[in-house]
Amino acid sequence: MDCKKQVWAALNHKQPERIPIDFGSTNVTSMHVTCVAALRDYYGLEKKPVKVHEPHQLLGWIDEDLKEVLGIDVDGPFPPSTGFGFPNEHWKEWKMPGRDLVVLAPEKFNIEPDENGDIYMYPQGDKTAPPSGIMPSGGFYFDALMRQDPIDEEALDPEDNLEEYGILSDAEADVLADGIREAAAQGRAVVGKINGTAFGDIARVPAVQLKHPKGIRDVAEWYMSVATRPDYIHAVFSKQCEYALENLRKLNEKCGEFIDVFYICGTDFGTQTSTFCSAATYRDLYMPYYKRMNDWIHANTSWKTFKHSCGAVASFMNDFIESGFDIINPVQCSAKGMDPKSLKEAYGDRLVFWGGGVDTQKTLPFGTPEQVRGEVLQRCEIFSPGGGFVFNAVHNVQANTPVENIAAMFDAVKEFNGMK
Repeated sequence: MDCKKQVWAALNHKQPERIPIDFGSTNVTSMHVTCVAALRDYYGLEKKPVKVHEPHQLLGWIDEDLKEVLGIDVDGPFPPSTGFGFPNEHWKEWKMPGRDLVVLAPEKFNIEPDENGDIYMYPQGDKTAPPSGIMPSGGFYFDALMRQDPIDEEALDPEDNLEEYGILSDAEADVLADGIREAAAQGRAVVGKINGTAFGDIARVPAVQLKHPKGIRDVAEWYMSVATRPDYIHAVFSKQCEYALENLRKLNEKCGEFIDVFYICGTDFGTQTSTFCSAATYRDLYMPYYKRMNDWIHANTSWKTFKHSCGAVASFMNDFIESGFDIINPVQCSAKGMDPKSLKEAYGDRLVFWGGGVDTQKTLPFGTPEQVRGEVLQRCEIFSPGGGFVFNAVHNVQANTPVENIAAMFDAVKEFNGMK
């Protein structure tokens, strides 16, 4: 298996023999559990329920047999715990509401429907605590519930926004290291990740894993705080960075040689048409901490670092590069200013584009298989010359995406690679 060879050629901006493919290595490059189940049926694989390893987005685990069929070149270790704070273990069957599909969920995937059909999720699976997530009736994902206590400016303490972070115990680091070694044993390139390396990731601000979160936990309040409480945000990020650097050191000592790419950040800086903050704010508030982590990784390991940001972030690309990131994901080509040809010409020798292979808002879910094929071939033609491209869609493949379209996506990459 030459998976790692192909990925490393792309990472080093050398022309690989074929475009490497990633689906399933991170929680931003995966598929909804319904899509994974549909693909297993489509390819005639063993009938068995798919595991929901990330309940927030209801992402489905891609087992080894399906990875082989799809030609996946990248692995990520199976997550030891979920975003809601309970372990990925002791699986139980769960029939998804409104559909004839049974999946597997962790033992502490404890939910409660109300009279409207909304389904509530509980932090750490503890139903004595207030719910921290909700799947609206007829929905396909769990949204975070805002649990913001009234803010007393005089009593506001940055430590309140650090409760979910800290130094990994040796036992916790061993669990992560074991997962990374197991992933590496499959022969693919491995993406490593730990909690606490993303600064200001809005998906993490509500702290759905905590039973009674303190501090600034409302999304709107957090965004306002970037402008109105920058000293508070700096204090949170500074301590979080100290924890992250120590945890990176621990992980590197235990299993660094098995990691190829490290997922640093899922913080979004773009909308469909603009950015969440100015470039000056990024440079002042975020860049110092990202640069410290990237500099440490590049000084002490061979890992390439992975930055996720949706949206119109073309104006941030030089800042991402200056921050030390090697990889940008998902390359949302439909957003303003994110023309793939322009991005490749301007940054293709300095950034690896990980994603952007097909639009997941329109083309993949609502186009025809032939339209999917055409867009995939076009993106491969643009992004692949000279390496610097790992194929993935524009973010996770969403629920209800036609399985024929997903298969057409993989077929098109194989066609481009001369394998079909």
